[in-house]
Amino acid sequence: HRTHDMVKITFLDYGAGNIRSLRNALTKVGCEIQDVKSADDIANARILVFPGVGSFGACMENLDKLGYTDALRAYVTAGRCFFGICLGMQCLFESSEESPGVKGLGVIPGKVTRFTDPTISVPHMGWNALRKQTDSAVLAPFASLKDRFYFVHSFRVLPTAENKEWVLSLTDYGSTDAAFVSSVQKGSVCGCQFHPEKSGANGLNLLTAFLEQAQRDAPPVLNPTPTDGATVLAKRIIACLDVRENDSGDLVVTKGDQYDVREKEEGGDVKNLGKPVELARRYSDEGADEVTFLNITSFRGEVVDAPMLRVLELTSEHVFVPLCVGGGIRAYKDAKGVQHSSLDVAAAYFRSGADKVSIGSDAVDAAERYYAAGNKGDGTSSIEEISRVYGRQAVVISVDPKRVYVDAKEGCKHTVCEVPGGRLCWWQCTVKGGRETRDMDAFELAQACEALGAGEVLLNCIDMDGQNSGFDTTLVRQMKASVRIPVIASSGAGNPQHFIDVFRGADPDAGLAAGIFHRREVGIDQVKGAVVEAGIPCRV
Repeated sequence: HRTHDMVKITFLDYGAGNIRSLRNALTKVGCEIQDVKSADDIANARILVFPGVGSFGACMENLDKLGYTDALRAYVTAGRCFFGICLGMQCLFESSEESPGVKGLGVIPGKVTRFTDPTISVPHMGWNALRKQTDSAVLAPFASLKDRFYFVHSFRVLPTAENKEWVLSLTDYGSTDAAFVSSVQKGSVCGCQFHPEKSGANGLNLLTAFLEQAQRDAPPVLNPTPTDGATVLAKRIIACLDVRENDSGDLVVTKGDQYDVREKEEGGDVKNLGKPVELARRYSDEGADEVTFLNITSFRGEVVDAPMLRVLELTSEHVFVPLCVGGGIRAYKDAKGVQHSSLDVAAAYFRSGADKVSIGSDAVDAAERYYAAGNKGDGTSSIEEISRVYGRQAVVISVDPKRVYVDAKEGCKHTVCEVPGGRLCWWQCTVKGGRETRDMDAFELAQACEALGAGEVLLNCIDMDGQNSGFDTTLVRQMKASVRIPVIASSGAGNPQHFIDVFRGADPDAGLAAGIFHRREVGIDQVKGAVVEAGIPCRV
């Protein structure tokens, strides 16, 4: 992917989210990066890259606070070489429904609006394709409707007569009239709604194409080339690594059976299935759409786990797909008596290369407080704090329910469903790795967390964990009916058919597995091949 000579680019980091991955991607394609330290650095830039992570309002507020807004507007208005990513593209527009009353740069006419189709999951999260509208060197390496890129956003820009001359590509999501603007270009000014640094080889190739165009003397000539058809969001296949310290103090990937990770013989050590960084890299090479690290070490004292931060840093140097980390995302007091917020913990993980954090037991506590307060948040939960600064898409809740069988639906205050075999049950929330239960069902938990600002549900099932007998399709189907945010089906995958069954039977946004991938019983490519052959959209 590397361009021939090192290309000097100026990087505008206003202090939000995971920009380490973009730095690593730019370095990989041959960039020498200079950081913006003052408005003059923007004015003097030859090529300016602006990654946006978080919320529209926080982004514009930070630009104002740093004194960059006017310099950035002048730079882009002058048609100088610019690449804005995700929020970095949205900020080029006049305003956003995400942050009423906050003005954008106003370079492109129009407003950023929320997805309105009630039948789709929001955020729009995962791998979708592009419909090229204009002939541009930046998109030349890619086939319309086929090559996929990674999107994660709750707000979008619709194409209008006023912004038509800027539209480079459209992407479809939801009802047929809801194509949104997925990339823009006018002269040397470019922007994309997706994340090239999280889009694997396609993303690196796109950054290379932009840099090659940026080094030409004359701005590119762009010709309209509208593409018919519609793009389709792919189902994601996610590889999960359960990481913990073994008795020697090393971080290892392990996998349990109904949450027990020790070897069966007496005094057994933690099962060791490999080193986290090597496995994550292998999964990325095999086509994993995301990699999730669940740190299941028992934390005593320091919650920000230095070895885990190092794992993320090393992984993000080579793995250019989304990374999620869970375990210990909560407020804590360190050995010196200093209090750290859950936001501090999440920020450390984001700076190290994580795109999302997964919250478990703390989410149950937050949901209990939410219902006790009459369905209201108090602004202090980890979900609220992190999503306010980094956006809803950065917060995943990990739900660990177990079945509770009942004789009849009547008299049970929880949502009861019939499972295969004809028995009735509800799904009780657990905390502390399944060791304690709470009087709340999985759907109540997810609805409260969605209201508090969570952007995705990682739905486990203790009864199915490690059994290799298939996902709990009834549980997943009911969860999809209960929330609008994306749902990841987890626990129980034993073969490719199990993914097909859950996608057909419950329509989750993603399927996750751990043990079968670690032990090489099934390859990620095998799962994807089977899913595509079954007529289900998937990135291959």
